[in-house]
Amino acid sequence: MSLDFYYWPTPNGWKVAILLEELGLPYKTIPINIGKGDQFTPEFLAISPNNRMPAIIDHDVAAEVPGEPISVFESGAIMIYLAEKTGRFMPADPLGRKETLEWLFWQTGNQGPMAGQLSHFVNYAQGEHTYSHERYAGEYDRCLGVLERRLGDREFILGPDYSIADMICWPWVLIAKPLGASLDAFPNVSRWRQTIKARPAVQRGVDLGKEFRRAAPPTDEERKVLFGQTSKSVGEQAG
Repeated sequence: MSLDFYYWPTPNGWKVAILLEELGLPYKTIPINIGKGDQFTPEFLAISPNNRMPAIIDHDVAAEVPGEPISVFESGAIMIYLAEKTGRFMPADPLGRKETLEWLFWQTGNQGPMAGQLSHFVNYAQGEHTYSHERYAGEYDRCLGVLERRLGDREFILGPDYSIADMICWPWVLIAKPLGASLDAFPNVSRWRQTIKARPAVQRGVDLGKEFRRAAPPTDEERKVLFGQTSKSVGEQAG
């Protein structure tokens, strides 16, 4: 399998980086500097129309579409695609597949957006935003509670076996402390977090592109790129 991996070192990028490392697949990392606006280039929008990374291009396509690389955007979709193509880290039986999809949709519809908004008000928003901060801190705490209950009688989210359900949820738990959250009230989540953190492939995934990690608050120009986009500005950049 030959893959191009469009990536920047964020929790959403780590999800797919971890899976690629766990699978041991060869891939070429293409940095997408989200602070400089790489995500709005016409070339990237052709791959990821929502102007978000991660995304992949699979050059090793099935025989029924010879010569046509396949692009996949959205972290959950990428993880399903790779798990199903390789037959790893996702149950093959209908019930197991159903449960995997439930937790992937939970992560992309609940944990990820709530944690991302909390990160914005903790790490990026200028000025005081008490209501917003408390709102998303509460939702992040609620999501930790959902995971705590789920992990109460099982080692991993789906049971005894580590899967893409764990890989997609774990990065946003890894950064609990920088988000101002404590895991003291969530012993099952803490145990699960540490178990996954100890995996060599996970460590390699999180370390990918660590030289690009932000060392200072964003500049005004970066803020405009990251947080000032509208349908009009995106359309202008795509053109």
